[in-house]
Amino acid sequence: MLIRAIEFSDNVQIANVIRTIFIENKYPKVGTAFADTELDFMFETYSKPRTCYFVLATPDKVYGGAGIAPIEYINATSIEFVCELQKMYLDDSVRGKGYGIAIIQKCIEHAKLMGYTKMYLETLSEMEIAQNLYKKIGFEYTNEIVGSTGHTSCSVKMLLDLNQRN
Repeated sequence: MLIRAIEFSDNVQIANVIRTIFIENKYPKVGTAFADTELDFMFETYSKPRTCYFVLATPDKVYGGAGIAPIEYINATSIEFVCELQKMYLDDSVRGKGYGIAIIQKCIEHAKLMGYTKMYLETLSEMEIAQNLYKKIGFEYTNEIVGSTGHTSCSVKMLLDLNQRN
């Protein structure tokens, strides 16, 4: 397994991984990543400035991924530059093997290089295993309004202070 930057040829596979997770787990389709228009254009979406997306892959298959993009942080001070951890999904076959932490760490590393000071995420309340992973990394629950993601079904919001990480 290799964690690498997304390539154009990964678009179909990563969209399929994400959609399959939603369908198999009966997660809401509306107000979640499932309904995002960029789901079929992940390479193009994360080729924009101050964004990145990484996939977990073998030479012939994509097993998941995660990325970051800027988000307007409504309560931020002028010195805070906040990104959102986006579309963090891994196929069932690779969960519990440390890949989730590794790919998030890669996102954190790149966020810090890009000058971000905080990382925000939204997730579904039923994704308790993912929440435990995020807490292990240092994310904390927040009730703050951090931006308008359009993910109205994602009631759990978490924030990580990147300045507190080595």
